[in-house]
Amino acid sequence: MNGNPMGPVLAQLVFIGIIFVIFYFLIIKPQQTQRKKHQEFLDSLKKGDRVITSSGIWGTIVDISENSITLKVDANTKMKFSKEVIISYQPDTKESKEAKEDEK
Repeated sequence: MNGNPMGPVLAQLVFIGIIFVIFYFLIIKPQQTQRKKHQEFLDSLKKGDRVITSSGIWGTIVDISENSITLKVDANTKMKFSKEVIISYQPDTKESKEAKEDEK
């Protein structure tokens, strides 16, 4: 009848710890990895790269500073963006067409 009152409390703490570990490996760790990968991508950008912004604008890099990038989006149109909005390189349409033809 005189059970240990710390037993249920300890079980709850262990359960909360397990939930935290699961949360870390399913949410926090993959997000940190993705953020690091994106930062490496941004650091590797150079003039002449053809990129896509997070809003879907396609352009060619004409100027890069520490925090911003200027894209040439049309013959006479240049736009300045925060560096973080660049999400990927433009896919090469010529290679994409050849890959689709090879699949057929």
